[in-house]
Amino acid sequence: MARRVETNVEVGSDQDWRRCQPLELSPILTAALDAFDEKGFHGATVRDIAKRVGQTVPALYYHHENKEAMFVALQDLGTNELTWRVRTAVKAGGDRPDRQFVNFIEAIVLQFAYRNRISALDTEIRHLSPPSYRRHTARRKKIEAQLEGIVEAGTRDGSFRPTDPHETARALLGMCIAIPRWYHPGGPLTPQRLADRYVDIALMTVGANASKSASASPRPDGGR
Repeated sequence: MARRVETNVEVGSDQDWRRCQPLELSPILTAALDAFDEKGFHGATVRDIAKRVGQTVPALYYHHENKEAMFVALQDLGTNELTWRVRTAVKAGGDRPDRQFVNFIEAIVLQFAYRNRISALDTEIRHLSPPSYRRHTARRKKIEAQLEGIVEAGTRDGSFRPTDPHETARALLGMCIAIPRWYHPGGPLTPQRLADRYVDIALMTVGANASKSASASPRPDGGR
């Protein structure tokens, strides 16, 4: 019998990419996320997840084939939303690489801050089976390539002056990817304030040309 994957979340192209709606997970995935967050991939067990959700292990297997399937379902939710958020943000930057760049950095920081628990699952991808690992890394490579393309385009038009556009883009992504390891909601930095700080750091890192005015797309509240 085919397993049903419960992923009750929708990503719509008409949504504001700066906003983050509450994530509606199925009870099983909610329990799985709690278990992975507390115990890591290896420490979490299917029996523990089933107990948290009040189901038997066989009942849980009806929805998800195994523990890795639950882990991958959560990763897919995060990656799908990240891909949508970044794509929509870059599109809002029009045809200017400087604005695309600002929006890209802001979008990825907002995603990792708002969804820090799901984003932190990336630290455990080494435990995935080869097919799942390759699939996930391939999707993240596309996001990395998108940033590299923006930095290269900004370098060509004089907006940026990095020594090496490729390595600069990789360094910026590494800086952003580390956010879920230390960021905690409810702390002194809101996701938006954190994003603003990272945008400033990112602009300095690419050697942004001040005369090019690398401003982000206008916010609904009129600020940046």
